[in-house]
Amino acid sequence: MAGAACIAGLLGVLPCSAQITPPNGPAPPNDTPSIKVGVLIFADYTVQQQPKVKDADNNAITLTAFQIGRSYINVTGHISHSISFRVTPDIVRDADAASSLDGSYTFRLKFAYVQWSLDDHMTRGSFARFGMEPTPWVEFIDGVYRYRFQGQTFEDREGILPSSDAGASFHYSFAGDYGDAQAAIFNGETFSHAEVNDQKSLQLRATIRPMPSRALLHGLRLTAFWDRDAYVKNADRRRAIAAVTFEHPRLNAGFNYLAAKDRTSAAATAIYGRGWSAFVTPRTAWGWEGLLRFDHLQPSKVLPAQMKNRAIAGIAYWFPHQGAVASALLLDIDNVTSKGFTPAQPTVRKIALHALVSF
Repeated sequence: MAGAACIAGLLGVLPCSAQITPPNGPAPPNDTPSIKVGVLIFADYTVQQQPKVKDADNNAITLTAFQIGRSYINVTGHISHSISFRVTPDIVRDADAASSLDGSYTFRLKFAYVQWSLDDHMTRGSFARFGMEPTPWVEFIDGVYRYRFQGQTFEDREGILPSSDAGASFHYSFAGDYGDAQAAIFNGETFSHAEVNDQKSLQLRATIRPMPSRALLHGLRLTAFWDRDAYVKNADRRRAIAAVTFEHPRLNAGFNYLAAKDRTSAAATAIYGRGWSAFVTPRTAWGWEGLLRFDHLQPSKVLPAQMKNRAIAGIAYWFPHQGAVASALLLDIDNVTSKGFTPAQPTVRKIALHALVSF
């Protein structure tokens, strides 16, 4: 038929080109601007078994409380197929006793960044960011752990590394799904404080997936992280982390070892801290999951008897949803013991029912 049409075209009956179907090519990128609004809520009911506290009449009581641990408003969108943005206000309780708002919920900025996708120029998943953004280590380990609504991961919870800071970063995905790397420069004062000097935090995370083609071991990853920062000139603030993580439809697990150096001023003696964290979250196909985690922190090598241990055990149910929507309930016990501190620190034991809503 195509040949007959072309013959007819040569005879002047109709244009030959009108009968030729153009080849199928890649669909053009979608550059239509878009915007989405979502929320993230962490809520809990907590019973503090130990230590007892005193009420206004000086009675020794077991503290119980309904709490909103975190509430985000996530505004995300695309300017084009390669330029996107995120703005996330965080509504948290004000703990400043000197403020008239002490105990009230206050509105602050947690994330506000623009992201340039480099898929058109590099491997898929590569990007550059600028603004107030997630830090490379915490963003990575939170994605494996998945239980931030119970509490932060080890380094974040102990105030060793922040979850967000203002700066710029570059993320590169290795070809063949062999891992990724991210380099960043931040103020180093965290998202909750303004910059106070000329020192900057240089952070680098490199993650290797050694066996991406093996179905069983695809989720195995090895990660190294390094943070070079300073409190002031010639006063080092260093962090180094080595980690092994594993992700599977029936199990997530991780182990990470931390080495830290802190010298708060050039005249101060450097303090070298060490610690490690291990967790495992076995899960079923019906939404039920377990949570087991243990953290160990030795704040200073000079004081080896000084240590802090945290043990967490819980059971969770994740409600069935599609896409990025998530909701879950977690019943857990969180026990913290401290040794070698002056003054002595009591054991803190909490039993809590946590709720997560994210969409």
